Amino acid sequence: MIQDSYRFLQVPTQTVAALLALFLASCAQPSSSPEQVQSSNPSVTYNYHNDQELLQVDHSATTYCTQYRSLPQAINFKPDPNGGNDVVFQCVPATTIETSQQPVNPNLTYTYENDTDLLTASRNAQSYCMNNGSPQVTSNITTNTDGTKTVIFQCNRP
Repeated sequence: MIQDSYRFLQVPTQTVAALLALFLASCAQPSSSPEQVQSSNPSVTYNYHNDQELLQVDHSATTYCTQYRSLPQAINFKPDPNGGNDVVFQCVPATTIETSQQPVNPNLTYTYENDTDLLTASRNAQSYCMNNGSPQVTSNITTNTDGTKTVIFQCNRP
């Protein structure tokens, strides 16, 4: 029985020696720095049925992204099966949001043709109002005879 115990101890010792040799060989290889493989910003998806609801979900996305010290950027619009639309907002640091294609209009009247243009106009109006001491913005949307739409924003003091 003592002899069997001795054989039992020899096998693990040989195994440990082999593992130790492999470990030391792996340490001798040059190490590489860790690399980022993937990164993802938080995002949120909302459903809306008209332009006024799109402005409301934009406000909700702003509230959502605030917890990440970020601003929402619409990255995907698509129709949903129930007749509405889905918009996906990604929360991104303010410095990475693309600059506006539309100039800031102090009259706060913008003509737009699509959802992206409406969100850009809303951002411009929000920025203008905030810079002038009015954090709240209201809007009125009308449809023009040529198919475009006009939105008029108003800065309101709380």
